[in-house]
Amino acid sequence: MKKRKLNYVIHNPNTMEKTADFLLEILIAANAEKVEQALREAAAPNEEQKDETECAV
Repeated sequence: MKKRKLNYVIHNPNTMEKTADFLLEILIAANAEKVEQALREAAAPNEEQKDETECAV
């Protein structure tokens, strides 16, 4: 028996800009926690440097 090739066609009535905005919103929501964690980690060394400079004065 011959296998059938599956062919999917998706109709998107939105413009490319609206589709891109929608996908961007989904990706931002999905990665919000990772971004917040990265910002906290990036801010931590800066806070330590501020504490050291304040103590030195």
